[in-house]
Amino acid sequence: MKMQNCDIICGDCCEKVKELIDKGVKVDLTITSPPYDDLRTYLEGPKFGEETWRNLIPLLYEVTNDGGVVVWVINDRIKNGSKTGTSFKQALAFMDAGFNLNDTMIWEKTNPMPQVSQPRYNQSFEYMFVFSKGKPKTFNPIKVQCKCAGQDYDSTCKNMGGENGRTEKHFIINKDKIKSNIWKFAVANNKTIHPAVFPLQLAIDHILSWTNEGDMVFDPFVGSGTSGIAALQLGRNFIGIDIVPEYCELTTKQIENFL
Repeated sequence: MKMQNCDIICGDCCEKVKELIDKGVKVDLTITSPPYDDLRTYLEGPKFGEETWRNLIPLLYEVTNDGGVVVWVINDRIKNGSKTGTSFKQALAFMDAGFNLNDTMIWEKTNPMPQVSQPRYNQSFEYMFVFSKGKPKTFNPIKVQCKCAGQDYDSTCKNMGGENGRTEKHFIINKDKIKSNIWKFAVANNKTIHPAVFPLQLAIDHILSWTNEGDMVFDPFVGSGTSGIAALQLGRNFIGIDIVPEYCELTTKQIENFL
């Protein structure tokens, strides 16, 4: 299915990314959440496991423009009383493939699922690893207002040149500051056949941060199409891949309804 500035492709992500590379396609931002550790039940299709992500990550490096970014939203399941550590294994695999780990961000869920009794605190976040191919070519930071904007005061700050001691300085608080790397969003109200839907604002904020109008946004696990809707809404081009035909149809309908 093709539309203006948008291409939804049904098939295996590794095979289809290879085809994009062969065609000379380059992307500026990949934003995705792969199906991790069997925490969700998806419609019929091959299981996403270590073999898939180890094959995909070097392909993502190749298809990414210099200065491009990958936002990889991931978490771990609990197995045999321990977190699997899948998220960290994947982060290291991205770095082994040549990516920089530009940031380790957190999506804090404002409405997490209540937890049954177990020897750990309630799971209320997912990792948002931000990888870059070299230095990010685009960073449009989201800013928030400083609570004490305009106030001034005298204090000291640590010397940054390696020398001991602190330096006295006069500070004036700016009116705004760059938002922290912990982002708070509610889990999306999902009325689709897909079991795990991105919050739309999460996708919007990352696309705003790492791309400009006309850039190419990519999602190799497009699912319900939230990343595509966000990209088109912001004037970006979009390519989405999913191996499940029903999810490709869902994405197509979701984007057509948006347009």
